Amino acid sequence: MSFAADVITLFPELFPGPLGASVIGRGAGEGRWSLKLTQLRDFAVDRHRSVDDTPSGGGAGMVLRPDVLAAAIDAVSHQNDPRPRLLMSPRGKPLTQQRVRALAAGPGAVIVCGRFEGIDERVIEARNLEEVSIGDYVLAGGEVAAMVLLEAVVRLIPGVLGAEDSHADESFENGVLEYPQYTRPAVFEGREIPAVLTSGDHGKVARWRREASETLTRSRRPDLLR
Repeated sequence: MSFAADVITLFPELFPGPLGASVIGRGAGEGRWSLKLTQLRDFAVDRHRSVDDTPSGGGAGMVLRPDVLAAAIDAVSHQNDPRPRLLMSPRGKPLTQQRVRALAAGPGAVIVCGRFEGIDERVIEARNLEEVSIGDYVLAGGEVAAMVLLEAVVRLIPGVLGAEDSHADESFENGVLEYPQYTRPAVFEGREIPAVLTSGDHGKVARWRREASETLTRSRRPDLLR
């Protein structure tokens, strides 16, 4: 069974974007994952195809209507759909590699791309939307965030990257940041590849990489070590 992603958005023309390139796009072509786009305006209830209204209590901007979004969600995800329903939102739980791995091992996801000032809280509750954030900043909408999430997930699906161990030593996979990488030429602008990496001693290389990862993590992300 392949990973099936349903994305609800006001701007389906933004997709597949980077999801259609390189190994991610090839994975879709090989049937390892699929992407279906749903235009939210198709579920509007008036002739103007309105999907938003003014916020209750006053304030700037507009809010996505619960009835319109609920209808879109119901159209792509039935009651017994095992896929999680994700809402890309700056107030959501931070996306982690652990959550990405769990999603990659599952059947897929229904992803809602927010816009405007937000989404009516009632539809978040009624349709059990899990709010997910890709960082402590605000974007114009959830489309780019959805692409980030999907790329992180899809690359972990078996067969997408090719070699099954190609992501084993990456940042966050082992609780630390990835060690520095080097390749030819042996000398670049006076800077040499660390001698241990060309020594042929695999034990020393493994130790160097482990120590380099810990040093880098301690310097840049000490929170990971805690």
